[in-house]
Amino acid sequence: MNTIFVLGLGAGDLEQLPLGIYRKLQKASPLFLRTKEHSAVYGLIEEGIQFRSFDDIYEKHERFEKVYEEIVAVLLEQVKTSDVFYAVPGHPFVAERTVQLLLEAEKKHLCKVVIEGGQSFLDALFASLKIDPIEGFQLIDATDFRSDELQLTQHIVFCQVYDQFIASDVKLSLMEELPDEYEVYVVTAAGSENERIKKVPLYELDRVTELNNLTSVYVPPVRDEVLLYHRFGTLRRVIATLRGPNGCPWDRKQTHESLKKYLIEEAYELLDAIDRQDDDNIIEELGDVLLQVMLHAQIGEDEGMFSINDVIYSITEKMIRRHPHVFGDVAVENAEEVVRNWESIKAEEKREKTTSLLDEVAKGLPGLLKAYEFQAKAAKVGFDWPDIHPMWEKVNEEITEFQKEALEGKHRQKLISEFGDLLFALVNIARFYKINPEEALAMTNEKFYRRFTYIEEQVKARGWDITSLTLEQLDKFWEEAKEKGL
Repeated sequence: MNTIFVLGLGAGDLEQLPLGIYRKLQKASPLFLRTKEHSAVYGLIEEGIQFRSFDDIYEKHERFEKVYEEIVAVLLEQVKTSDVFYAVPGHPFVAERTVQLLLEAEKKHLCKVVIEGGQSFLDALFASLKIDPIEGFQLIDATDFRSDELQLTQHIVFCQVYDQFIASDVKLSLMEELPDEYEVYVVTAAGSENERIKKVPLYELDRVTELNNLTSVYVPPVRDEVLLYHRFGTLRRVIATLRGPNGCPWDRKQTHESLKKYLIEEAYELLDAIDRQDDDNIIEELGDVLLQVMLHAQIGEDEGMFSINDVIYSITEKMIRRHPHVFGDVAVENAEEVVRNWESIKAEEKREKTTSLLDEVAKGLPGLLKAYEFQAKAAKVGFDWPDIHPMWEKVNEEITEFQKEALEGKHRQKLISEFGDLLFALVNIARFYKINPEEALAMTNEKFYRRFTYIEEQVKARGWDITSLTLEQLDKFWEEAKEKGL
């Protein structure tokens, strides 16, 4: 089996090449270069060394992965008949996708691969920028990364910033995390006689003209904690501090039980913000709900029972498991089929955990919503009227029974029970018309608030005492509020 010898051209010009690599390049035949756009290659040309570059392949494809695959395909075809010498910029093991593809080919017994050193651009870059990677360092391929992978408190180097399009992608991703004016460094040909280092504000990153295959972008570590307030890790540390030995006395004494009422309150305040379509308030209220989640998770961690990592793992695993049409090979045609699949998977998961279908309904739900969910569960197995008419008959029946108990006034508990039956029957009507009773009541509460505060404003404007007015006088203002659309 023939061998592909991979030679690193280093980070600088021909003078910086190790003598051993230089001598191998002199004798190499056939010699292939991933690109001839490198300082050392100009010296090879002057020395009369013959080679073939793959620059033409870059012109054929829009995606770099396709370029690398074709380069490797050419090398694998060539190695069938002879040994091959392949030279790449820098060190073969640093940001060199073609080398990784060749190593994969070696595992498949398509060739042998021998790596022959070469200084990476990183040593020169560290020296030029005067940074110590021991403080924490990330090397990122600018052509393939996600912004959530960035460790902003570490030194970050984006390599392969070939052109303005890639620089623009890097810029836009960083601007989601950092201020537009945050200063970054554009480093080209680090360590060579053509080295250039330019400090620019982030928003100007893609306006730099000297971008080529030797260009990297350096992002200094974020030292200002305020710039990290949007990061989940920062929030987690804040909550841990509040619950820690030197934290807040109120936060430290909270328990799962003591926080229950706050979670309910925050959830309803979020619903109110959604009803008002107030985006700023939605942001704030979502934050308050998240705070409750984080406090419960921190309590779990403090007690050694679970942490926020367990919470996140649980919901991530559930979302993947219950969306096989997205993360698996299940095919669906519409949203209704998605819901059916979801309920089927959910029922299978809960089959061993519950004794009744109604046990699937959360016990902590508000009364109206729990009634709605109980009825919906029962309806799925056929325990439901087929049309609206018997539902209205049931409502009228419950009204009659409640009136009878109210007039007799003998049994308080019976009266409460009959009123509950009436509400339960009305929830059935709401369910038939696909109305969420909690949402409907919340809208009515909000409407009552608007109209009653209008009454208070009118009474105050006239200098009257609201307690001295009759119901008829107050009702006049109520009707005015209705006419104004309040």
